[in-house]
Amino acid sequence: MTHAQLALITGASSGIGLELARQFATGGYDLVVAAEDDAIHDVPAKLAEHGVAVHPVQVDLRTPEGVEHLFRAATDGGRELSAAALNAGVGRGDMFLKSDLEDDLSVVDLNVRSTMHLAKLVLRDMADRNRGRVLFTSSVASMMPGSYQTVYNASKSFVQSFVKALQDELRNTSITVTALLPGPTDTNFFDRAKLRGTPVGEMSKDDPAEVARQGYEALMRGDRQVVAASAMSKAMGTMLRVLPDPLKAAGSRLLSAPSGR
Repeated sequence: MTHAQLALITGASSGIGLELARQFATGGYDLVVAAEDDAIHDVPAKLAEHGVAVHPVQVDLRTPEGVEHLFRAATDGGRELSAAALNAGVGRGDMFLKSDLEDDLSVVDLNVRSTMHLAKLVLRDMADRNRGRVLFTSSVASMMPGSYQTVYNASKSFVQSFVKALQDELRNTSITVTALLPGPTDTNFFDRAKLRGTPVGEMSKDDPAEVARQGYEALMRGDRQVVAASAMSKAMGTMLRVLPDPLKAAGSRLLSAPSGR
C-alpha cells in the first residue's frame, strides 16, 4: 500500500493558508496544518470532503521551541514531507517611531526568524532524499519600501532575497523553491495589522482562494515565483519592478498611513 504524499502548511487556520491547505487536499496530499489560534482545530472538518488525513498543530512559531515542535510533529514516525508552504506571517501598520517595539520584533520573529528556522529543517530533510517542493508566501510589499508598514515590508524583502538565494543554491538538486507574492488579499491580515481605516485597508481585495490556487499551481510547475491573484495585483508587481524606491515609498505611505497623515 502506498501512502499519500505529505504537505506541511503554516498559517493554515484561515485566509491564504487555509486555502493552500485546500489546494493540497484536492491534490491528494495528507496534511499537517499549523497556526497559533484555536481555529486550527476546525481545519480537519473543513477539509473532510477531500478524504485526506489532516493533522492540526496549534503552535506559536515566533519561538524556536515552537518551530522545532512543529517539525517534529510533521515528521513523527519517519514521515517524509513532500511539500511545505511556509505561509505564517503578520503585519503591523504604524509609523516606525510610534510603533511598539515588541510588536515590531514579533513581526521579525514570525516572518523572518521562524521562516528561516523552519526552512532550515525542512530543506535539510528534503535534501537527504533530493526531492521536495517549498512555497514561501512573500508579498508584492517585498518590492517596495514600506512607509507605515516599515518592518512588515522589510521582512518580506528578506523572504524574497532568501528565496532567490535558495533557488541558486539548490539549482542542481530536485528540490524546487517558489515565492508566492500576493497583492492585497481579503484575509484578517488587515485587522491584525491595525490597517483598517487606511486606504489599503478599505480597498477591494483579492480572493484568498484564487491566490492560493495560483500559488499551488506555480509550486507544482516548479516556477520560481508568481504574483497573485488579480490583474490589478499582477500589474502592481510589474510596475514595482521599474519604479524608483522613493516613489514606491511615497506610494506605500499613501496606501498605509491613517487618514490625515
